[in-house]
Amino acid sequence: MTSVPKKVVLAYSGGLDTSIILKWLQVAYGAEVVTFTADLGQGEELEPARRRAEMLGVKEIFIEDLREEFVRDYVFPMFRANALYEGQYLLGTAIARPLIARRLVEIAEETGADAIAHGATGKGNDQIRFELSAYALNPDIRVIAPWREWDLTSRTKLIEFAEAHQIPIPKDKRGEAPFSVDANLLHTSSEGKVLEDPAVEAPDYVYQRTVNPEDAPDAPEHVEITFEKGDAVAVNGERLSPAALLTRLNELGGRHGIGRLDLVENRFIGMKSRGIYETPGGTILLEAHRGIEQITLDRGSAHLKDELMPRYAELIYNGFWFSPEREMLQAAIDRSQEAVSGTVRLKLYKGSAKTVGRWSENSLYSEAHVTFEDDAGAYDQKDAEGFIKLNALRLKLLAARERRLRKKG
Repeated sequence: MTSVPKKVVLAYSGGLDTSIILKWLQVAYGAEVVTFTADLGQGEELEPARRRAEMLGVKEIFIEDLREEFVRDYVFPMFRANALYEGQYLLGTAIARPLIARRLVEIAEETGADAIAHGATGKGNDQIRFELSAYALNPDIRVIAPWREWDLTSRTKLIEFAEAHQIPIPKDKRGEAPFSVDANLLHTSSEGKVLEDPAVEAPDYVYQRTVNPEDAPDAPEHVEITFEKGDAVAVNGERLSPAALLTRLNELGGRHGIGRLDLVENRFIGMKSRGIYETPGGTILLEAHRGIEQITLDRGSAHLKDELMPRYAELIYNGFWFSPEREMLQAAIDRSQEAVSGTVRLKLYKGSAKTVGRWSENSLYSEAHVTFEDDAGAYDQKDAEGFIKLNALRLKLLAARERRLRKKG
C-alpha cells in the first residue's frame, strides 16, 4: 500500500482551482503543503498568491522570477531548432512545463517533501509533461494529480468545496469561465468552452496580446534583430537580456497583430483539441532566425535541421525535454549554430513578419557566383554539363528499362 505523503510541493497559481487543490491536499492527505509559484512572464501580479497561500495555512511559500532562465535555457534552445509542432505551433505551453517541474523537484528536495502536485487535468498534455519531467529528474518522487483522484467533477462541486472550507470565491469565478487561459512570456493559449467547436470562428475577445491585424497600423514598421551563435542578442542595435528581448518583440508583434494561430492539434494522449495561440515575439523571432540561417548555414546542415525538427518538436510537445534523445538532438542543433551570427531586417505589417534583408560576417552567400552579369571567372558554366550527366545517369537507365518493358507488354 502506498504511504500517505507528509509534505507536498504544489505548483500554485494562486487562482481558485489551485487554491481548492491546496485545501484538498490538506484535507484528503492531512499533508503539509509547500507552494511554488513561478513568474514566467504571464503578466499577473504574484503577491496575491502569497497572501492566499498564507490564508490557507501554508508556511513555506516559494515565488520565483524565472523569466530570464525560461527564455535563456528553454525558449532559445528550442528556437535554434526552428521548432514547430505539426508545422504551426510554437510550443509556448509545452516548453514552460519542464522548468516548472524541475523547480518542483528541487524544492521538494530542499524542503524535505516526499511528493509534488500539479493542477493539470486527466485529459490534457500538461499532466504528462509535468510527470515525465519529474520522473526524469527524480525517479523516486511521488506525483499527486488531484484531477485524477478526487470526485470534484463539476464546477458546482468545486464551488461547494470552496465554500465549505472558507476559500474566497471571486464573483467572476462562480460561473464557468468562457475559456481557459495559460500564459507565459512566449505565448498565450486559450482553450475550451466557446472555443470547442472548431467550425466556429473564435470571438475577438479571446485574443489578449495582439490587436486584430485588420486594426493594426496602416504603415509597416521595420525592425533589426542581431544574432550570435543562433541566439538573438539585440533589437535595433540595443543589446538586451533574453527575457527583455522577447518582451520587446512581444510589444512589436502585438502592435502589428502578429502571431495569432487557430489550431486543431493532436494531443499526445490521443484526442484532438482546438487552441487559440498568440505568440507575437516568437513568430518574429522564428522568421528572423530562419532569415539569418539562410546565409550562414550550408545546404546540408540546413536540410538536415529541417528533417530533425519535427521529431525535436514532438519530443517537447510530448513532455520529453529531459530525455536523452532530445539532448542528443540539441547537441547536433547547437553545433550547427556556431556560425549563425549576423543581423536580419524584418518588415512588420498587419499580422505578418517578413525578412527583407540579412547580413553576416559569416555569410556563405557569394554574389560573384550568382550574378547575372560577368562573374569574372568565379564559376565556369560548362562544369554544369558533367554534373547534370552524372546525376541523370540512373534516371536514363530507369527510363530505358521502362521503355523496354512497355515494348514487351
